[in-house]
Amino acid sequence: MSDPKPNDIPAKGARLLVVDDDPDMLRLLSMRLNSAGYQVTAVTSAESALTQLEIEHPQLVLSDVRLPGRDGLALFDEIRKHHPTLPVILLTAHGTIPDAVEATARGVFTYLTKPYDARELLEKISQALALGAPSTTPSGNGSDESWRSEIVSRSSRMAEVLAEARMIAKSDASVLLRGDSGAGKELLARAIHKASARAEKPFVAVNCGAIPEALLESELFGHMKGAFTDAHANHKGLFQQADGGTLLLDEIGDMPPALQVKLLRVLQEHAVRPLGAAQSIAVDVRIVSATHRDLDAAMEAGQFREDLYYRLNVVTLTLPPLSARREDIPLLANHFLQRLSTKYGKRLSGFAPEALKALTTASWPGNVRQLFNVVEQVCALSSSPLIPLALVQRALRVPSVEVQTYADAKQRFERDYLVGLLKLTDGNVADAARLADRNRTEFYRLLQKHELTPGHFKADSPSIAADAVAEERRK
Repeated sequence: MSDPKPNDIPAKGARLLVVDDDPDMLRLLSMRLNSAGYQVTAVTSAESALTQLEIEHPQLVLSDVRLPGRDGLALFDEIRKHHPTLPVILLTAHGTIPDAVEATARGVFTYLTKPYDARELLEKISQALALGAPSTTPSGNGSDESWRSEIVSRSSRMAEVLAEARMIAKSDASVLLRGDSGAGKELLARAIHKASARAEKPFVAVNCGAIPEALLESELFGHMKGAFTDAHANHKGLFQQADGGTLLLDEIGDMPPALQVKLLRVLQEHAVRPLGAAQSIAVDVRIVSATHRDLDAAMEAGQFREDLYYRLNVVTLTLPPLSARREDIPLLANHFLQRLSTKYGKRLSGFAPEALKALTTASWPGNVRQLFNVVEQVCALSSSPLIPLALVQRALRVPSVEVQTYADAKQRFERDYLVGLLKLTDGNVADAARLADRNRTEFYRLLQKHELTPGHFKADSPSIAADAVAEERRK
């Protein structure tokens, strides 16, 4: 899975703090970064960098590892202590690569070796800025963007969808929203409603797949008292409740065929007849429908009416999955964190850089809904203001990796190798030693070291099965 590409991330204008004691290198870096559209503050020492951090807060620090006095690694430790979410990139010579690798394990975003590739540097800076982006949502205080204030995004893909949505909102055309489950179709429907002339009227949503067929008709169209056994009073259906406004028919692909016929009639006549009523009631409703199903395939299979499809699908908008708008993940994660920290009564400041990177590179089959659930889990379990990588991995159900020492790995390989040879030679030590290119005495010492008995590997040995089980348990 690829990290965000630099041309996907509109991070130009970001403020960078660059640290290098080589004046020529510092000048070259500053020129390149300025020409790429960044605002650069250049200093020659870790001490100067820490002083600068007290004056203004950059969005990224780019530092050489070898610096006079306090080196780049010590600078990183200080930054991590006081600015834990600020991404740091290290420039390192070959002699300091092991230190840089260790620093990366501790939270440095990445390191680049000198001489660095200019394009790779810009790419890494862009990725780091995307991960460290602050959580911002458009303000709804009478601004031009208030209609989409619930949608947190800076993705170019989403910007295109929202631009179309706003244009469509000005008409009364029926809209079909397509997209995977959890991608935010209901939020987009609400945004369309807010941008329309119906904004002051009701917005009503119903999930057609979540209500039993026997109740869905009454829920949509209403019923009169006595229309059926439990109808103890008149009931206004959702069409009447949404009169003058917008009705979202979510998961329209799950609507039973019998109700599809009745829905089509309502759309044609602009009127509903509640169950048990003698006359129809006029309604003025704008229909937005949504589905994660392939309605074209459903029509071919005879599960969805073609005439209803064309009534609903005057305009189609398709929401991209979260994996196609990764630059939105840090925004969404921090947005959810702020909301949920209030819910759980915790003071949570953000995600550690490596935790945010794990979120950004996850697969997200459940899209934004899954991201919200993951953030809620880490909020509930976090015991520190900064969300660590381990909690995010747990919430993502990332399997833990067993890291062996070199000695343990060598020991295990040696034993498995000996077992394999004994099985191959039917427990014949002379043959096994010859295949291993070792003399018999040395080979016996190896067998003793690993407590292996050659006789157990003979084909006619009754203890083969028991020995095999014991071996597996030892492993």
